[in-house]
Amino acid sequence: MAAGGAAEPPDPRDPGLQPERTRLAWRRTTLSATVAAVLAARQALHDDVTAGGLVGAALSLLVWLAFLGLAHRRMQALGTARPRSLAPRGAVATAACTVALAAFAVAVVV
Repeated sequence: MAAGGAAEPPDPRDPGLQPERTRLAWRRTTLSATVAAVLAARQALHDDVTAGGLVGAALSLLVWLAFLGLAHRRMQALGTARPRSLAPRGAVATAACTVALAAFAVAVVV
């Protein structure tokens, strides 16, 4: 506490490597999602083009776009001096996108 009983303002966030590592982790995850979506689309359009394969590929691409939006918003938030923690709703949406992308990619292959 400062003189006079007033609380000192919190120190600014350490601008070290932790925020950069977190942004890089989001970028790696986005790259993995991109690869899964591209492989699903490639598989759907490869030999036999079926309606189910096209729907699975389209849903994979749609979920990929949603994940990209979530990841971009989180990476932008990490650039502030005091980023808020990831909201539970954002975490659930990100996890749902990941599971859905995997499920649609498997559906295209099967």
